[in-house]
Formats: sequence, structure tokens, C-alpha cells
Amino acid sequence: MKRLKSFVFALALPLMAAAAEPADTVTVFMIGDSTMANKPLEKENQERGWGQMLPIYLTGPVKVDNHAVNGRSSKSFLDEGRWDVVKQKIRPGDYVIIQFGHNDEKSKDPSRYTAPGTTFDDNLRLYVNETLALGATPVLMNSIARRNFPAGSEDLASDSDDHPKEWNVGLSEMPREGKKLVDTHGAYLDSPRRVAEETGVTFIDLNAQTMDLVGQMGPEFSKNIFMWIPVDTYEFCPNGKVDNTHLNILGAIIVARLAADQLGRKVPGLRPYIRKEVYNLNAR
Repeated sequence: MKRLKSFVFALALPLMAAAAEPADTVTVFMIGDSTMANKPLEKENQERGWGQMLPIYLTGPVKVDNHAVNGRSSKSFLDEGRWDVVKQKIRPGDYVIIQFGHNDEKSKDPSRYTAPGTTFDDNLRLYVNETLALGATPVLMNSIARRNFPAGSEDLASDSDDHPKEWNVGLSEMPREGKKLVDTHGAYLDSPRRVAEETGVTFIDLNAQTMDLVGQMGPEFSKNIFMWIPVDTYEFCPNGKVDNTHLNILGAIIVARLAADQLGRKVPGLRPYIRKEVYNLNAR
């Protein structure tokens, strides 16, 4: 565990440029949901999307234009005209990172719900084809992992009495957790891979990357990268919060580094813009 902690916190070191960067010539557009989106900084807000932190791992004539928005699915992002806004800005040579799924799964909300294998795939295919038509390069990703350690009869990690007392947000009523991380996305993880294979574009399995990360961290240490907020600590959330979906600052920095590593390895055109320090820790 000591080695894992060293690895994680080494990943989290921000890599800021020492000198002014050249004028921007390449844009990396990002479309997706809250796990990728830019979050407000007011009132000591601790939540960040991984796309918000991606720029710290880039260098040279490149910029990130993050259009991901909380609560959006591949359907609602289209229906609200958000994709039309992005398309007007895309130029040949740019890149578009596409990551949906968390809100497409919400079957009780017809304004957001899509089905893997049909409507979800159709929307992803539209994003890819229209990006290609504009002379840009699409990159499909699947959803990052949720922190989900359900209790099992043989693998309980702890009971509610093990939670620190300062987490006074109803944790005494929370179910016990197990040791094994369990996926929550199911077939929604397959659609981006399938569409990438059909269209011949790059797919990055960011779910596998984050499942590996959170699983190695385990049920206790992994709380440090999600929005587990103690009461009376930050102005934005005085009553505290327990959120196993959204990343805090540290979590977003770490996931952004995993994404940057994969972008550099799988998208040759972007590799020159990825800071070389990203590859030093041999992230797979």
C-alpha cells in the first residue's frame, strides 16, 4: 500500500510550464458529462472534472476547449444544441474527445436516456462522423469508474463504525462495504469501443484505467479521490457530502494524467503536446 500511495501522489504533481507557451494552434475539444466538465472554483469548491485538469499535462501550441456539462448524455448534449456550438469552432487538425455514458444510463429520464447497441451507438457515431467531416480527429472514451464496493458475505472491508466521526453526513446509516470494486456501467462501456472499431477511430478504455486505479486503492484509500467531504470544512458544502461518482481535485489530477498518458500512446498527433514527465511512471 505504501508503494501505491507513492505512485498516486507522484501522479498528482502538477506540471506547470516555466515559460510562456507559443500561440495556440491546435485545439482539443472535449464533449461529455460532469466527470469531465469544468467546475466552479467559488467557495472552496473541491470538485473537478478530469478534463478541467488535462491542460497541466500539455505543452506547446495546444489548448483545451472543454464543453462537457454536468448531467448531459449523448442525447441531451445534441438536443440542446451544444454539439452545434462545438462544430462551429472545430478546424482541420483539431481533436475532439468524446466521453458519455453516466447519464445515458438514466432510463427513467427520456430526455437523457439512450440504449447501448442502438441509440447510444447512433449518437456516438454521429459525433465521430461529423468530426471527421470537419477534418478533425475524434477520440472515443468510455466512462470513468464509480467508487462502488458493495458488501459481500465473504469480503467485507469494514462496517459503519469504522468511518471517521468527522464524516457526519449520515454515514452511520450507510451500508457496509466490501473489498472488491464492482462495475456499474455494464454495456455502456462497450458502445464507444464498438463505434471506434466500426469507424476506424481511436478508442481509449478510460474505464479500465480507472477501475484498476480505484480497485488497487481499495474501499478506504479511494475515498481520497472522490467527493467525500467532511462537515464544516468547506464553504461550498458545509453539511458535507458522500459522492462516489465525481472526482475531487486530487482525483481529477490523477485521472487526467492517466488520460494524458493514453492520449500520448494512442494518438500520435497529440504525443508531441504531452509532457514527457507523464510517461515516467509507466502507466499502462
